[in-house]
Formats: sequence, structure tokens, C-alpha cells
Amino acid sequence: MLTESQKQRYLRNTILPEIGELGQEKLLNAKVLVIGAGGLGSPVLLYLAAAGIGNIGVVDDDIVELSNLQRQVIHNEKNLGQKKVASAREKISDLNPDVNLTIFSERANREILRKICVDYDFILDATDNFPTRFIINEIAHEQKKPLIFAAVKGFLGQVSTFKSYQKNNPCYSCFNPNILDENFSLPLAEKGILGSVAGTIGALQATTTIREILGIGESLVGKILLFDFLKNDFRKVSLKKSSSCKICNAVT
Repeated sequence: MLTESQKQRYLRNTILPEIGELGQEKLLNAKVLVIGAGGLGSPVLLYLAAAGIGNIGVVDDDIVELSNLQRQVIHNEKNLGQKKVASAREKISDLNPDVNLTIFSERANREILRKICVDYDFILDATDNFPTRFIINEIAHEQKKPLIFAAVKGFLGQVSTFKSYQKNNPCYSCFNPNILDENFSLPLAEKGILGSVAGTIGALQATTTIREILGIGESLVGKILLFDFLKNDFRKVSLKKSSSCKICNAVT
């Protein structure tokens, strides 16, 4: 049951017939892991916390730098030199005391994530590098956890949901089979991103997560949303399970 304070806080959620008080209770009981507290993770964490996701974990081993502030809106100049997860905890605590936020100041490698993901029901990939994305996809498939994926570059964005543990559903590696060495990194010249693009895609990733928790609307399983903000081009493309995928090993 919602407390009187929660009824007031989440009023604009609960008056939506798709949510109601029962739906809000689902959100408060949900366990969501956000991997990355940067350009995507910032809006994701803020909107999930504001919506009343009761249990959020955040994984990031980086510190706040001045060049982050152009897009990583959960941090500010007072947090320079501070761990991003500590900065995020401070903002979430101020925003919504209902949220139980657990921080993991760890590098998102295979060993660490296997241990952490066990305690969460939904995994969000808010990272900015390909090797980590493949690791997250592998673990989400192994542990049969829904993976809500997003990526941004320049003026481009992508959002999808992967449930590859269910029959005939693709995983991230079906969409992108180019698994890279864990030491791979894009050169700085290819890492440009408009902050508002990251904010928009992060908000969409948060909304997709809320929709999955509540089981409402149309899922993005088997589909990916592609955004080109320079061309105002928004497309939804179907994805297919790959028979040669090295992760989910589809059989056609």
C-alpha cells in the first residue's frame, strides 16, 4: 500500500489508468541495475528515481571530470574529482528518499557484473563502449534478465530491449556480431556527442524500462528504435535472431 506521502509524490503517475496505485507499487518493488553513470546513465537514473523505482543499482568506476558536464547532467562542478556513483547517490537521495540506491564503484568487467546482476530483475546498458556492451549482453542472456539497451554517438541514438533467453528473440550480438577485444576503445575524435541527444535517448531508455516493469504498451523486444536528430529521422527496425550468434546460439 502507498503511504499518504507516496500518493502525493506519485499522483501524476497513478492517475494514468495504465499505472494506477498497483502499478506504482510494482515500480517501488522493482530492482533495476544501471551500468554507467554518464551521458545515458544520468537521465536514466534521474527519471527512474523520480518515477519511484524503489531499488536501483549503479555501476561505474569513473570520476567526474569537467568535460563530462556538457552531457552528464546528474553531476556538477562541485563533484569534480568525485566518484560518479557517489555523485549520483547524492542527487538521487535529494530527489527521492524512497529509492534504495546501491552503488558499485567497480569496473564493469565480466566477473564483477556476474555477481552484481544476480540481485536485479532488469539490466540497463548505459555504457559508452562496445566491449562492455558485449559482456552485459552475455550476462543478461546467461541470467535470463531483460536487457534494456541504449547507445548514442554524435546526433544518433538507438534504443532496444533484449530478452534472448526467450524462444526466437535476438540478443545484442545478433544485432551487432562484431565482438571486440575488451581493450578496444574508439579514438577521441569519434566520441563526439551532443548532450541533449544523450538526454533524449536516456529518457527513452528510462521510459522503456518503466514500460517493461509494468508490462504495458508495445515492447521493443525484436525491434530497435533508430534516431537521427540531424535529419529528424526516427525509425523502428525489426531484429532477427541469428543462427550463428556466439551468445544465444540460435537454431533456425
